[in-house]
Parts: sequence; structure tokens; C-alpha cells
Amino acid sequence: MRLQQQSTGQPPVQKSTTLIVFMAFEKGEDGELRPAFEAQQMPSEHAAVQRAKLMSRGYAGVIAWKRPARPDEGEFGEPEVLWQHGDVPDME
Repeated sequence: MRLQQQSTGQPPVQKSTTLIVFMAFEKGEDGELRPAFEAQQMPSEHAAVQRAKLMSRGYAGVIAWKRPARPDEGEFGEPEVLWQHGDVPDME
């Protein structure tokens, strides 16, 4: 037996999600701060903070943050820093 979904005539509601991200920075030969690698999405706030703490010894700066997002629509909310250490550029 197969149940059919009834259409309400409205487009499906886009769910908001929370992106949790970790990123590290290094200083180039010119002294300028640059990303050490691409930002990495993390499965939880705890995992992001633990990764940032672990990596803080090897980079000029590290940061873990979260932000509400609707990636399908290109909408991203204000970032909230979970943990940072060292030299990190301002969050936009």
C-alpha cells in the first residue's frame, strides 16, 4: 500500500540549518595572513572546538564558528564564534 502526499499548492518550506565550520590561518613570507586550507564543515560545535584547539599549536590562528543558513537560497546569517586562538581575520 502506498500513501500519496497531498499537495497544499504551496512551495515546499526550505529548512534552515546551522553550518559549523573550522578554519586555520598561516602567515605568508610577506607576513600577510592567509587560509592554510579550505574551511571545513564540522558535524558538531564540540567537534569544531576540539579540532580548533588541537590545531592551534601549528597555525598562526584558528577559528571555529557557526551560522544559520539556507544554502539552497544562498542565505547565511551572522556568524557566531565558538572558539578562536591567535591571528584571525575579522568575520564578515
